[in-house]
Amino acid sequence: MTTSQRHMPPGEMATIGLIIMAVLLVGCGQEAADYPIQPVPFTQVKLTDGFWAPRLETNRTVTIPHAFRMCEREGRLHNFALAAGRVEGEYRGQYPFNDTDVYKTIEGASYALMIRPDPKLDAYLDTIIELIGAAQEPDGYLYTARTTNAERLIDWSGEKRWAKLHHSHELFNAGHLFEAAAAHYQATGKQSLLDIALRFADLIVRTFGPGRLEKPPGHQVIEMGLVKLYRATGEEKYLRLAKYFLDLRGRPGDGRELGGEYNQDHRPVAEQDEAVGHAVRAGYMYAAMADVAALTGDESYREAIDRLWENVAGKKLYLTGGIGATGSIEGFSGNYDLPNMSAYNETCASIANVYWNHRLFLLHGDARYIDVMERTLYNAFLSGVGMDGQCFFYPNPLESVGQHQRREWFGCACCPSNVTRFMASLPGYVYAIRDDHLYVNLYVAGQGELDVGGQNLRLEQATDYPWGGRVRLTVTPEAGEADLALHLRVPGWARGRPLDTDLYRYLDPSPAVVHLAVNGEAVLVRLEKGYAVLERQWHAGDIIELDLPMAVRRVVAYHKVRADQGRVALERGPLVFCAEGHDFADGHVRDLLLPDNAALTVAFRPDLLAGVAVIQGETMACHLDEAGKMARTAVPFTAIPYYAWSHRGAAEMAVWLAREESAVHPQGMPELAAASRVTVRSGRHAGALNDGRVPCETAGGEVPASYTWRPENDTTEWVQYGFREPVEVSMADVWWFTDAPQQCRPPVSWRLLYYDGDDWRPVYRTGGTYGVAPGRFNTVVFETVRTLAVRLEIQPASDSGGGIYEWRIR
Repeated sequence: MTTSQRHMPPGEMATIGLIIMAVLLVGCGQEAADYPIQPVPFTQVKLTDGFWAPRLETNRTVTIPHAFRMCEREGRLHNFALAAGRVEGEYRGQYPFNDTDVYKTIEGASYALMIRPDPKLDAYLDTIIELIGAAQEPDGYLYTARTTNAERLIDWSGEKRWAKLHHSHELFNAGHLFEAAAAHYQATGKQSLLDIALRFADLIVRTFGPGRLEKPPGHQVIEMGLVKLYRATGEEKYLRLAKYFLDLRGRPGDGRELGGEYNQDHRPVAEQDEAVGHAVRAGYMYAAMADVAALTGDESYREAIDRLWENVAGKKLYLTGGIGATGSIEGFSGNYDLPNMSAYNETCASIANVYWNHRLFLLHGDARYIDVMERTLYNAFLSGVGMDGQCFFYPNPLESVGQHQRREWFGCACCPSNVTRFMASLPGYVYAIRDDHLYVNLYVAGQGELDVGGQNLRLEQATDYPWGGRVRLTVTPEAGEADLALHLRVPGWARGRPLDTDLYRYLDPSPAVVHLAVNGEAVLVRLEKGYAVLERQWHAGDIIELDLPMAVRRVVAYHKVRADQGRVALERGPLVFCAEGHDFADGHVRDLLLPDNAALTVAFRPDLLAGVAVIQGETMACHLDEAGKMARTAVPFTAIPYYAWSHRGAAEMAVWLAREESAVHPQGMPELAAASRVTVRSGRHAGALNDGRVPCETAGGEVPASYTWRPENDTTEWVQYGFREPVEVSMADVWWFTDAPQQCRPPVSWRLLYYDGDDWRPVYRTGGTYGVAPGRFNTVVFETVRTLAVRLEIQPASDSGGGIYEWRIR
């Protein structure tokens, strides 16, 4: 890279990769290849609205500093210092991919610097980058878990470099480093982090390839990072390696065993037609395939991601735009298997889904992809970050009984750091250009400084979207006039379809009456691929007015989605709504029955949740009477935007509400444990486990029966509940039986497992402890699982028996 390039202003550096690439391809007699539609860089778009602009500022002033602060507190930066030999101690953290939390936050901070210069932040990044460089090994290798000899992570990393790529995340770490380096170079013109990334990338190029090491990454993202290095440098070797890594998947060459569906290593990528495995891995891979298809012209890749989109949007996408139904693999389940309380919908997967759908739009120019992107942005993604900018969801379920709360950080903190970089780049998703065609994809107040087919112009938006659907756009060509085609997206929700598939539909599918006018004169709405197209000569001050009426829409799911049968969800504009217990006198929402003919109205509440529109009306609360029959009581109804839930403390929440009695969870239903089948390894009186009786609830001081087991040396006891059909559980309460004369003591330890269909897996605990206190329930809260059986695995005290009065699950 030349000296002049190193000192090029950031605005020019944003296009340096594309310029170099075009020169290289033309010099080889090839026409420059890329996406036919190009996004307008976020540096050319300024948001001034009341919805996204404050969130971007919170990301800059709160979330990014918070993420760096947590990286310091939780040892992420310590690990680089340890690798550099500057401190003593051990590697901190549970995972070898903790380095990426630093890289992703650097990327987010770099984007923030492009929007607003911040000398203090710039200097702080310099110190971190210098530390990263000091941790890099002489040949370019950079992976602090190995350089620090973290022996306790050997099962992840393997005993030598690249030996265990399925788990090590060496190439995953590299990919996020490459993305951060490209962003930092573009933001500052400094080559410090880019030099580190290129040394590592060149080592990987020398190590992997035909006749060398022929293994794909265990966790995709390096492919996207390599494409960014290609764009930044014009070095085709990085693009070739990205495609090579993708082409390796599903091919058992060189005697290697395939990784299977979990990391999409079960079939060649160009042959895949169903989304399987880990959702974040899949989303990053599909986005990288789109990049490679655009840059190389590989039609087999394009055809594959088109098939995969049909599968996801038609059979595996949550109404909120989230992907990944099951927590056991953090990924996709079978077609139409979309449970609500145990929905995983990892925040990182939502970000990956946005990346993928945006790239599909750049390939095809079809609004169907932006519809999914917008749905994900306003719902599944936005739920993942709290309004204060420093608490986060990892999974984003569509139903809760109060067990879900945002947290300030995680042992695996991929989501918070991912939020920092994605939120900062959001203005780059508003506009896109193809020759003299300008696409308006998102409606958000602000200004864009645009070059459309060589014509410079300013486009201003005025709107209170997503609360209202009126949009006013003012065109100001620099030369006074400009000939171009303006493509205004008419969202699927305004055209009478939630998605361009039959996975969900509106009970009333009538399209909204969309109004379009130019300079006050009505214009016929002519739709092309979901866009209203206005092709004409534009003059300074021309005003376009678009009115997208926002009615409350009742949504039902395709009949094969069992979890949503007999249920209805509510939408208005791009927002999915939910009922939360805080808005109901008894705190319950799963017992509600919302009739199809219930009148619903909309009100804006500036005093609630930083200002939100709410849906109001009357519904029925259901309970079982003394005869066991369903009884109904009319109650006031309020629904809030889904993204705003869990900001007022723990409470029940539901997106899908019963519209038929068969789908109601009435108050007074028997405990889940009471209806289960009990199995134990040994002991007697197993029926006491779920008889609903505990000492403090027994009249007259009578002691209820208890399940007990006899002393056996070095034996693990277990008790198990089985169910006739899958159930969703997320809390367990255990009341231990103790009796010194009978040598029954509390256990040394215990844990909870669930059956995933193939094996027993431990739950991921999020609250409470595996307590053994006598005289009360010991409660543990965990990520919701859907299962046919749960098991308590108990380590008894030495030479002692033990027992349980009651084991409840919820």
